[in-house]
Amino acid sequence: MADKILIIGGTGYIGKFIVAASAKSGHPTFALVRDTTLSDPTKSQIIKSFKSSGVTLVHGDLNDHQSLVKAIKEVDVVISTVGGGQLQDQAKIIAAIKEAGNVKRFLPSEFGNDVDRLHAVEPAKSVFAIKVQIRRAIEAEGIPYTYVTSNFFAGYFLPTLVQPGATAPPKDKVIILGDGNPKAVFNKEDDIGTYTIRAVDDPRTLNKILYIKPPQNIYSFNDLVSLWEKKIGKTLERIHVPKEQVLKNIQEAEFPVNVIMAISHSVFIEGDQTNFEIEPSFGVEASELYPDVKYTTVDEYLNQFA
Repeated sequence: MADKILIIGGTGYIGKFIVAASAKSGHPTFALVRDTTLSDPTKSQIIKSFKSSGVTLVHGDLNDHQSLVKAIKEVDVVISTVGGGQLQDQAKIIAAIKEAGNVKRFLPSEFGNDVDRLHAVEPAKSVFAIKVQIRRAIEAEGIPYTYVTSNFFAGYFLPTLVQPGATAPPKDKVIILGDGNPKAVFNKEDDIGTYTIRAVDDPRTLNKILYIKPPQNIYSFNDLVSLWEKKIGKTLERIHVPKEQVLKNIQEAEFPVNVIMAISHSVFIEGDQTNFEIEPSFGVEASELYPDVKYTTVDEYLNQFA
């Protein structure tokens, strides 16, 4: 019998892809939704798609301990995909899992860089620090876990080729952070969903970090620009922003732009997605574990914009 999965934060950006992948995989899928979400017109399409794919909606709230415990007692696996503003509230999920006592695995809201291996500056540093706190709390409580390090969301960075404020990829000049050599990883959101759900009941991912780092999605900023130039048959003017200037820009920017810029600094200047080896003691790589998953490559992804 397939494990029952509860997703908390399922109507959010990455959450809806995780819910869709879970439903598609044949796992009995439950989505915790607040009453305010059900009456939110901007969420009605998502809710409708959940229902049509057989997802069970469970009424509950992070701030209502009893509703959380009740929902968790019905399932085997809990996946949190809550957004930045609610990361700290995951302490409440941990408490509820502890009380329920039946959860085989918890996947907290990660879906970015590996927060234990970073060289980030503020304000991203504080956001990452909350995720680190949650990791340590899970481990301290002895809750079985998998941390999903999915690196960059393709849908967030590739349609503009990482150009801030742009609505389309550049056609004449491109701004590159630093020297453009550190490598980043870009994954399509559907694939992140697929890999995450494959990992939930895999003994190889138990108490490990699952890195979604398929070989064909690892690109430096320079390589990404070259690939794009090849697609449009045009050479772009490359404008490099030195590290010192990037740091200055972060300090001068407003929230939430400064957070995104600080994350970009961590990845494109410090190389935080690829500057370490994945050791078997702490991690495994998704495309190696699941070679049958046909993931969308960066090359294929960019075709839609060329």
